[in-house]
Amino acid sequence: MKAPNFKLPSTSGIFQLSDYLGKNIILYFYPRDNTKGCTLEAIDFNSSLKTINKYNCIVVGVSKDSIESHQKFKKKNKLKFDLLFDEKIKVLKKYKAWGLKKFLGKEYYGIIRTTVLINEKGKIVKTWSNVRVKDHVKNVINELSNI
Repeated sequence: MKAPNFKLPSTSGIFQLSDYLGKNIILYFYPRDNTKGCTLEAIDFNSSLKTINKYNCIVVGVSKDSIESHQKFKKKNKLKFDLLFDEKIKVLKKYKAWGLKKFLGKEYYGIIRTTVLINEKGKIVKTWSNVRVKDHVKNVINELSNI
């Protein structure tokens, strides 16, 4: 399946997916800056960038937190990849990373931790939904090595 194109504000300007044809892309959706699981996931991707880059691949994180929040989160954790701001949750919905969640018996809509691996031709190779952070980056890299 072809990855839906989009354009969003990022920590370094404007990010448009179609500008990155010719590269593999790890597009990961996370609930919130500066929370335990999201921080661990970001740090895991960041510390694995050298390996990820060997596969002609970039990492991009997406949440509905503001650019200001993303800038602080990026600086605090020394992240070397862009974070995108999806205020209107359009991209989150396109990639099925927005949906009904349950916590402590309550239901609400929110970001479902999701990672999408897109190949150099702009095709979705694999999607991980309801991601558990532990060992997730290793699993993504294993899949990346197969494309």
